[in-house]
Amino acid sequence: MSLTWPIVGAVLFGALLHASWNALVKSSTDKAMDTALIHLLGSLVAIPIIVFTGWPPAAAWPYIAASATVHIGYYIALTKAYKHGDLGLTYPLMRGTAPLLVALSAAFTLGEHLSPFAWAGVAGICCGVLSLGLSRHALDSRRAVGFALINAVIIAVYTIVDALGARASVAAGGTVGQYIVALFVLDGWPFALIVLARRSGAVVWPYARARWPVALGGALASFGSYGIALWAMTRAPVALVAALRETSVLFAALLGTFFLKEAFTVRRAMGTAAIVAGVMALRLG
Repeated sequence: MSLTWPIVGAVLFGALLHASWNALVKSSTDKAMDTALIHLLGSLVAIPIIVFTGWPPAAAWPYIAASATVHIGYYIALTKAYKHGDLGLTYPLMRGTAPLLVALSAAFTLGEHLSPFAWAGVAGICCGVLSLGLSRHALDSRRAVGFALINAVIIAVYTIVDALGARASVAAGGTVGQYIVALFVLDGWPFALIVLARRSGAVVWPYARARWPVALGGALASFGSYGIALWAMTRAPVALVAALRETSVLFAALLGTFFLKEAFTVRRAMGTAAIVAGVMALRLG
């Protein structure tokens, strides 16, 4: 397995999609509702697709069940982080520490060992991503930082679980597409039901009617982003794909600057340069 330029290009496009739906959640007035709506619509979109792809083999189902469970915690921590902090702070923290955790655990769970150049790339991306988020403002947003760091651990867990699951699906004669679609069919419902149970119909339905076109765009972006990542993880080392995927922070910083009116400082420019250098080191590694 190696990280070729076509895989790099695909993962970077997936990173843009990932940043886009996170910016949608951050810009909403009800972040829990938007997160629930995006992933519920993602499940509904996946249902007709399963008719064409078919269900994954039995070997994949334990991983799908584990991933769907872990994702509930991810959505809860995500909405809490966005409730208490800016996109430019919380998103880099969540995404910047997860790749290092994935790289450290991949050697034990996947038997993948990185070259020194690849480790330098992972470290460069993580440092760059963290520099985009860490600031004095972080000291005033301890709850946001706490939820973001909790989510980093959760992201690392479901990344490893889904990488193992996608590979198990392929090894058992299935496809990555079957795993992805089955995961999305199941994934959106638990958190959505938790959110809906805490709100009255008088609140839910008017909000859903007003936001569903935007949420559908977010659902398609989420579907495409994670589908690309899992496909890439069957063709390249998981730690490298996980690190490369976090270049989404660059896109999030730009989206936050242009659409959410968040400042793009010299520190963020330096972080951007570190991420770009890290991407090059990953490819060379």
